[in-house]
Amino acid sequence: MKLIIERVTKFMDEQVPFNRFLGLHLEAIEEGMAVMVLPFREDFIGDPFRPAMHGGVVSTLIDTCGGAAVWSAAESSDRVSTVDLRVDFLRPGPLEELVCRADLVRLGNHVGVTTMTVTGRSDPERVIATGNGVYNVRRHRD
Repeated sequence: MKLIIERVTKFMDEQVPFNRFLGLHLEAIEEGMAVMVLPFREDFIGDPFRPAMHGGVVSTLIDTCGGAAVWSAAESSDRVSTVDLRVDFLRPGPLEELVCRADLVRLGNHVGVTTMTVTGRSDPERVIATGNGVYNVRRHRD
């Protein structure tokens, strides 16, 4: 299991160009759970009048973290891709580092299901958004 955790961490942090562009970082990962961080940048403001984080950036954090949680419980050679994603925005995203925790609900032969929660770093009890994800798991066949 240690090998898959190391592979997921390296892949998410270093090998996905869009993750690197956003500055996404896996802060913690274990089998069936991932915590991912999105650093604050002014470029991520979606509503300058409020101001608040852009919903697309928050959705990306949720989706990526959910995928990491699925992959952490799969085989290292399996491929994981998003099939369905639901994001519920509960309040405006604060202008600070955001933290997402994803938990694996179920991993079957072809599908993984996760739940995700996003908070700001300064107030981990104040939920900004929640998500539910369904991910296709393509099993590697020798």
